Amino acid sequence: MTKILTPDAPPPEAFTDATAAVDRLTYLYMQATGFLRDQFQTVLETPPQATRIRAFYPEVSFRTSSYAQVDSRLSFGHVSSPGTFSATITRPDLFRNYLIQQIGLLLENHDQPVIIGPSDTPIPVHFAVTGDNAASIPQDGAADFTLRDIFDVPDLSTTNDDIVNGTYSPPDGVRPLAPFTAQRVDYSLARLSHYTATDAEHFQCHVLFTNYQFYVTEFEDYARTQLADPDSGYTSFVSTGNVEITDGHTPIPQTIKMPQMPTYHLKREDGSGITLVNIGVGPSNAKTATDHIAVLRPHAWIMVGHCAGLRNTQQLGDFVLAHAYLREDHVLDDDLPVWTPIPALAEIQIALERSVAQVTQLEGYELKRIMRTGTVATIDNRNWELRDQSGPVQRLSQSRSIALDMESATIAANGYRFRVPYGTLLCVSDKPLHGELKLPGMASDFYKTQVSRHLMIGIRAMELLRSTPLERIHSRKLRSFDETAFL
Repeated sequence: MTKILTPDAPPPEAFTDATAAVDRLTYLYMQATGFLRDQFQTVLETPPQATRIRAFYPEVSFRTSSYAQVDSRLSFGHVSSPGTFSATITRPDLFRNYLIQQIGLLLENHDQPVIIGPSDTPIPVHFAVTGDNAASIPQDGAADFTLRDIFDVPDLSTTNDDIVNGTYSPPDGVRPLAPFTAQRVDYSLARLSHYTATDAEHFQCHVLFTNYQFYVTEFEDYARTQLADPDSGYTSFVSTGNVEITDGHTPIPQTIKMPQMPTYHLKREDGSGITLVNIGVGPSNAKTATDHIAVLRPHAWIMVGHCAGLRNTQQLGDFVLAHAYLREDHVLDDDLPVWTPIPALAEIQIALERSVAQVTQLEGYELKRIMRTGTVATIDNRNWELRDQSGPVQRLSQSRSIALDMESATIAANGYRFRVPYGTLLCVSDKPLHGELKLPGMASDFYKTQVSRHLMIGIRAMELLRSTPLERIHSRKLRSFDETAFL
């Protein structure tokens, strides 16, 4: 008979104070992961016989029997009907402020306690040792024992997006309290570190995506000027490899091997700074980045990349503010059907339009000279120009598209799917339908004159959104019939 070793965790307990509840979640998580790390080191030295070692994620659960209505203007912080709800929790240290806020709203809106205790979901040992430089998981066959015979390992069959996709059916009647399970969050935290070469702790609440390295140089220059200003509110700048500087003059060592999606963070003490991710080119990268960043629950993400202008009246360097999307990227078709409308979000649109006006010093009708609002088409074929033009061009015309790229609709659609406010401001870098291709000389001059201004508009928009109340940014437009209480 197999013996199961588990930590001696305290029993579930009711809490009416959000901070105390999160303190208990933190204790349970640290106890469980500490137990797994200690046992793992012991097993490496002396593999046990007929023994399984297991620890569980902490859980927050909540029950209400009332149909009482809460403030209908709120899109989060409450449940829509009576029932029992729960969520497994990982890294309560990383999500402390988020958890205090979400649990606090639940307590305030329903006047019922939350129950904190161990769940029945085991913690995979891989996630328990993450961040422990003294421990590493051996590959299959490298140790004197079979890892999964002793410890729980990641199970991708239960690490999915059923909750956010609206396809989750609770087997025991207990409905989800949060959009992601602990296993799904842990999986994405590990992937983020791999793809971006920065730890999740550095990510800020406002995320800019771009598809060109030129923006990174400008972002670092801007970060250095902000760090030199004691009144800016920014405290540090983090580059790939978790290199962090706190003043504008400290050199950053050159990265020998760049990650797939180089990521940079201009940090504020409360996490309300700006993260810039160079996702490269293509919808697959755009989906990968947003799939994983979504678990951090950012307040907004915006694409500030380049596009092909589709109208002859557009000029190189003009801006495109997307208010609709033609999705021909295909990477999200299984998760979000193409018939699903992706609405423009007024709060994001206003912030972007105001930022363009501030940076360019143009207003009203004059602003229309350099910025056009309309549909952005996203495709999955970079060399679409080489194919028969009759089909693609006809669809672009029928959809009233004014610009085309390979990332924006993917980022917006995943923002919609994950309930993360999204927006797109592109810059026209070529006009292939009108004989203006992106050639080396043209591109070089374009980048020199336009990148700085474009990036500054994105930064200004994020700064405007930072001062906007969360209940306005996280609008009801992104919520379905039966939503989780947590954002």
